[in-house]
Amino acid sequence: MDIYISVEGKVTMKKILFAASEGVPFIKTGGLADVVGSLPKCIDKEFFDVRVIIPKYACMKQEWKDKMQYVTHFYMDFNWKNEYVGVMEIIEEGVHYYFIDNEYYFSGMKVYTDDPKWEIERYAFFSKALLSALPAVDFRPDLIHCHDWQTGLVPVYLKERFQGGDFFRGIKSVITIHNLKFQGKWDTKTVQGITGLPAHYFTPDKLEAYKDANLLKGGIVYADAVTTVSNTYAEEIKTPFYGEGLDGLLRARSGSLRGIVNGIDYTDFNPETDRRIVRQYDASNFRKEKVKNKRALQQELGLYQDDRKMMIGIVSRLTDQKGFDLIAYIMDELCRDDVQLVILGTGEERYENMFRHFDWKYGDKISANIYYSEDLSHKIYASCDAFLMPSLFEPCGLSQLMALRYGTIPIVRETGGLKDTVQPYNEFENTGTGFSFVNYNAHEMLNTIRYAEHIYYDKKREWNKMVDRAMAADFSWHVSALKYQEMYDWLIG
Repeated sequence: MDIYISVEGKVTMKKILFAASEGVPFIKTGGLADVVGSLPKCIDKEFFDVRVIIPKYACMKQEWKDKMQYVTHFYMDFNWKNEYVGVMEIIEEGVHYYFIDNEYYFSGMKVYTDDPKWEIERYAFFSKALLSALPAVDFRPDLIHCHDWQTGLVPVYLKERFQGGDFFRGIKSVITIHNLKFQGKWDTKTVQGITGLPAHYFTPDKLEAYKDANLLKGGIVYADAVTTVSNTYAEEIKTPFYGEGLDGLLRARSGSLRGIVNGIDYTDFNPETDRRIVRQYDASNFRKEKVKNKRALQQELGLYQDDRKMMIGIVSRLTDQKGFDLIAYIMDELCRDDVQLVILGTGEERYENMFRHFDWKYGDKISANIYYSEDLSHKIYASCDAFLMPSLFEPCGLSQLMALRYGTIPIVRETGGLKDTVQPYNEFENTGTGFSFVNYNAHEMLNTIRYAEHIYYDKKREWNKMVDRAMAADFSWHVSALKYQEMYDWLIG
C-alpha cells in the first residue's frame, strides 16, 4: 500500500469523502445504504480518514436527529435562489458523518419521490451544497467517492466551478454505479437552468444523452475513475443489452472502469451469534443444528414438518429484474417436486398474487409472505437448504452472500455479481458453492433446480461438503475494503 510520509517521518492520512443519498444506520431504502454504512468502517483508519456526507431527511428516525450536532450554516446560490445549507454531524462507530440540512429539499415522509424533475433538483442541490460545505467544516478530501446518479454532478461541479481556488484544486473523484438502470434524466433546458452549468456541458460528449440531460453520464464522463459492484457487471455494462444506452461511453472509459464485489456485514449475518434464529450454528455443527431452524420455520409457517424435505428460500423484490417471470412459467411444475418453497417480499402485483395462489393451492409446501420482515429473512437464510435467485441482471446482489454465510446453497443465473460470487458445483472435481445456469430460460432454471434436488436427496454427503465450502467463503466488507484502498492509492498517488 502506498502511503504519504512527511519530512518528519510521520504517516500522512489520505482523506476520503463518501457522498451518497442514503446510508445505514441513518436511512435505508436498498443495498446502496449498506455499502455506504459498512464500507467506511472497514477502511484502514491508520492510513485513511474516511468521512461520509448524506442529506438530513425529515423521515430519519428521531433518535438520530436528536444525536446530531450543529456544525455550521450558510446560504448558497442555487436554481436562481439563495438557498439555506445547514451542516450537522455525528460520529458513529468511529466514522464521521455529515448531514446536509434543507427543509425544502429533504422534507417529506419518504426518501425518494416519483417526480424525476424534483429528484434531479434535490440531488443537484445536494451535490453543490456538499462541495460548498467542505471549507466550512474544514475538511479537504484527497478524493470524493460518489455513489449512483444522485451524486453524479459532484465530479462535474468539481471540474467546473470548484476548480478556481486552492482548496478544491487537485481533489480526485470516483463514481460507483450500483445499478445502471437508474440515471437521473430530464430535458436539457430544465436541467441546465437548475444546475447553472454552461450550455456547452450539455453536449453528447458530456451530460447530454439521447436529447436529455443525464446526471449519471456526467459523473461517468468527469470522474477520475468509475467502479461498479462486480467484475462481471463491469464487463456486462459495456454491451448494448446491459448498458442502458451508456455502453459506448463505458467502453470508452474501460481503462478507468473496474468492478469490486460488495460485501456483507459478518457481525450482522453470522449464524453463530444470530439472535433472530431459533438455533445458532457454525461450520463445525451445522449438520445437526441447522435443521432445527428448518423444523421451527415449518411449524411457524404451517408447512408439512419433515426434516428431510428440501426447502428452497426466496427473499427478494418481486419484479421482472429478479427473474420472477421465469419462476411464474415453471411454478406448476416445481410444485409437483418433492420440495418446499418459502417466499418473502413485495413487488409487482401479478407476482404477489401468483405466490398467494400457489400458497392457497399447495398450503403445506408453499409459504407466501407478501411483506418484508428482517427477522423472517434471517430465519429463511438459516432454515432453508437452497436459495433461488434467477435474476435477469444483478449488479452485485447481497442475498446470495447471506445465503452462503448461512450454509444455504444458492441456485442462481450466471450474471453480474451472482456469477462472481457463486462457484457452480462440479461433481467430478468436488468443487463449487452453489448451482448456476447461463441462459435466461425457465426450463434451464428448472433443470438446475432439479439437479440440486438430485444432489440434496441422493448425494447428501457431497451436499454437506458444498455447505462447508459455502460457509468458508469470505465476502466480508474487509475483503472489498482492501480493493478500494488499492484504488484510492492508485488515484491519489
